[in-house]
Amino acid sequence: MARRFFTLDVFAKDALAGNPLAVVIDAEGLDDRQMLKIAKEFNLSETVFVVPARNAINTARIRIFTPAMELPFAGHPTVGSAVLLASLRAPELAGGRDLAVVLEEEVGDVHCTVRLEKRGASFAYFNLPRLPEKIGEADVCALADALSLEEKDIGFDGHHPVVFSAGTPFCFVPVSGLEAIARAKPDAEKLTPACAGGRGAYLYTRETRDPANAVHARMFSAMMPGLEDPATGGAAAAFAGVAHAFENPEDGEHALIIEQGYEMGRPSLITLGMSIESGALTAATIGGHAVRVAEGTLAL
Repeated sequence: MARRFFTLDVFAKDALAGNPLAVVIDAEGLDDRQMLKIAKEFNLSETVFVVPARNAINTARIRIFTPAMELPFAGHPTVGSAVLLASLRAPELAGGRDLAVVLEEEVGDVHCTVRLEKRGASFAYFNLPRLPEKIGEADVCALADALSLEEKDIGFDGHHPVVFSAGTPFCFVPVSGLEAIARAKPDAEKLTPACAGGRGAYLYTRETRDPANAVHARMFSAMMPGLEDPATGGAAAAFAGVAHAFENPEDGEHALIIEQGYEMGRPSLITLGMSIESGALTAATIGGHAVRVAEGTLAL
């Protein structure tokens, strides 16, 4: 049968920027092996397969595959899928009120809000289904060796390498500045063990290309085509735990814009929202734009 698919660029307002995503919207009947083979065919960081929701009150169930494995949760597939499904199911509401989309993922139900535009990119954000938790710490020496950096390049103002997860674990590597982060060149064989259980190494620094942004980041993983990811929403979600642990933000609402993908020529902007009450992180959101790029059918 012919199965429809769309591609979108996520965490960007313009096509050919941000993080590309494939979404197969007629995926009912495909088994795990077929989904993995299709994800390998697209060869993007993630491919989404949309199937009917288990709970009829929810919008859809989505399954997220890299070319190597299934993920329980990821950020840019969530944002991209929410924008696409809202635009397909309620196009008449573009330019009007915000739309609620609930996606069933392996990590749990993910509640999204979509602001559809009549043309160009639309915006979506979602509430983290699980607050970040610290998994462990990583060795500076091993990370420096795996990333072709010097040990003195890693760490600033009390920040040191840690592993956090908000559904998918990542190793967070604080880097001294833009010059050092630009020098990073991962060794695929050394990277995975150096990440101490994290799916990849998420390098971050306070120095940014745009002064309006709060963080500049790069994400390297041996599981990624080409080793680098232009925008990593799942890591940005877990980064809420890193920011809370090291920055000790005051009570209230906070919004951080994370820039990523600049070194790849695919600039991306991720908006991280954090709610702090009595010194504790009580909620967080991830948001960004998504623009539709292509559509077609799979003859399967």
